[in-house]
Parts: sequence; C-alpha cells; structure tokens
Amino acid sequence: MLRTEKAASITDIKGRFDKMTSAVFLDFTGMTVEEVSKLRIEFRKTGVEYRVVKNTLVKQAIKDHSWSKTLGGTLRGMTGIAWSYEDPSAAAKVVKAFRKDNEKLKVKGGLVDGQLLNGKAVEDQLATMPGKQELRAMLLATLQAPLQQFVALLQAPTQNLVYVLSAKERKETG
Repeated sequence: MLRTEKAASITDIKGRFDKMTSAVFLDFTGMTVEEVSKLRIEFRKTGVEYRVVKNTLVKQAIKDHSWSKTLGGTLRGMTGIAWSYEDPSAAAKVVKAFRKDNEKLKVKGGLVDGQLLNGKAVEDQLATMPGKQELRAMLLATLQAPLQQFVALLQAPTQNLVYVLSAKERKETG
C-alpha cells in the first residue's frame, strides 16, 4: 500500500469514528466468504457500515481520541468494524442475531460515546438497548397517557349515567 493510499485510508477511518454513535469490533476468523457476505447484507439492512481494516491504520486514525489508549488490546488479529451512525445498538443487535446461527463470529469489544465495552457487554447490554424507533414509541406512549386518562375522566359521568339508567330499566322490566 502506498503512502498516499494509507493516508487516504486513515482519513476515511478517522471520519467514520468521528461521526459514529457506536462501533463494534469483530473477529471473523474461520468464517467463509458466504457467511461474511450474509453478515454484510444484514448490516446494510440496518444502516450499519462494516469494513475489514488493518489494525495499524485504525490506531493511526484514532490516536487523537482520549479513548484510543484503552482500545489497544482490542486491535489484535483480524478485525472487522461495524459503525452505527444513528442507532447505537443497531450493530450489536445484528451481531447478536447473527451469532445465534454462527458461533465463529466473535465480538472483540465495542465503543459507545468514548466508553470501551468488552465483548460480553456488547451482547448483553448494547444489543438489548431499545433502538431509535422503540424509544420514539415509548416517548409517544408516555406523552399520550395523561391525555387518555383525561378523556376517560371526562367520559366517566356520562358513562355512569348510562349505567344508572340501564339498571333502572332492568329493575322496571324485571
């Protein structure tokens, strides 16, 4: 690889780390090309970028970040990185689902807001976090709950009157 190619690759990797919300570091040793292709397709479906990168280039790209020192042990051997840009848990969810069928894929670690997570934490914590759409739905439900209760309170007197009239009608006919 020429020096100019290395510089361009480092700049590209640095840009991905700068705009990401999370990254998952993977070891794909022992996987076939077909299995890796399936993984890439799953990542694309969820808007996650996945690349196999040279560890030395990643180290050069992240050297300006405060968390780069803690990431050193993760960058050994074959490394694939899955970057999530909108939903921090997207890559971890894809990896967790993929690992059910393929035990060869190993999680080296993860990175969320400058916090390094070990492989176990990525699958247990990050993959179980609600996604962006789920959080929106929860927020909407929380905002709607008081209004639903208010409408129920407004309808209660009318509903009670109907019950009283219904009971009186049953008593007279019964």
